[in-house]
Amino acid sequence: MWGRVRKTWVRLLDAFRAEPDTGRDRQRHNLFEAAAVYVSACAEDDQDQIDEAAGWVSPEALSFGVNELACRAVIALARERDESPQTVARALLGLPAA
Repeated sequence: MWGRVRKTWVRLLDAFRAEPDTGRDRQRHNLFEAAAVYVSACAEDDQDQIDEAAGWVSPEALSFGVNELACRAVIALARERDESPQTVARALLGLPAA
């Protein structure tokens, strides 16, 4: 039974990974690495890096990774500022306090 669970888990993880590039970069990237590179490239307006990171994983996996990164960033900022995550998120988006 555990073997079947493990195989299913491995297949799920593999679904979130892109196939290695046929070019010089043959490393497999995980969705969190892709999300980190994608978000930092967006912040720096680096279109080449954005395109590269977007090709590392499926669009669904990248979306999940970006969402997870956003959640973790808001939580970290909220702890640092001693504010609620909702207050921090609204401030980052320029929204009035609730």
